[in-house]
Amino acid sequence: MSLGDEHEPSGGYGGTGQTRTRLPDTDGTSRRAPRSSSRSLVSVVGVVVLLIAAIAFANRGDDDSSSNSSADKPETAATAPSGERPVQAKTDNIPTGYAHNEQGAQSAATNYGTALGSADMYDAQKRHAIVNTVYAPDVAAAQLPAFDQVYSRESFLEKIGLNKDGVAPSGQTFVSRVIPVGTKVTSYSGSTAAVELWYTSLFGLSGEGSKNPVTESWYTTTYQLKWVDGDWKVTDFTQKDGPVPVGRDQRASTAEDMTKAVEEYGGFTYAR
Repeated sequence: MSLGDEHEPSGGYGGTGQTRTRLPDTDGTSRRAPRSSSRSLVSVVGVVVLLIAAIAFANRGDDDSSSNSSADKPETAATAPSGERPVQAKTDNIPTGYAHNEQGAQSAATNYGTALGSADMYDAQKRHAIVNTVYAPDVAAAQLPAFDQVYSRESFLEKIGLNKDGVAPSGQTFVSRVIPVGTKVTSYSGSTAAVELWYTSLFGLSGEGSKNPVTESWYTTTYQLKWVDGDWKVTDFTQKDGPVPVGRDQRASTAEDMTKAVEEYGGFTYAR
């Protein structure tokens, strides 16, 4: 993910990725990823960048509707509920067992993107569980060491305000949350699928004295999925900025209010 200027292409996963990456600076301004001689390491940084973003509840229009007739009902959208029963199974608290169709692929990409963008990726045990759940087994096995190297690098953790164990300083709350807006299938063959996930996200430290306050960003990530052992799994991804809405002129919440909201409002399971 990026917050501004040009990025370098990286290898991604499965040899087809074009992920563009940038690591954050501690002052919350431009965030740029350092070059790495390791192709796999740079690939994994692309996943880290899934965490660097924010909230943007902008453009919330007024409700001008004056009628409740059937004529006023909106048309079915691409990501509207399908009427099919959502998945019930979970693996390490991540929904799994998706339908073998385009809708199942969209739900998988959405829930997997949410997991990869969560603060749990900074905990070694939870990170392993997430990667092993959302990625195809061969990809997960090949990339886990690089994931661990990135997420345990002290220089990176220091830049985003965490200690060497990936924990926020006392009195502060680490926020890393992806909020999906919509999905679109760009290709589907039955055994493979490409799904675009448009989302906004929150990233930063909430609390008094934070040098890296919670900020917002918008991105679209295309996940390459493969049907493996009865479920959809990620094999690769690419990422680009936006679409970004026009922000409303709203006053930023206090650190106390932001921390309270993050602690009290849980995330969602996404399914069609």
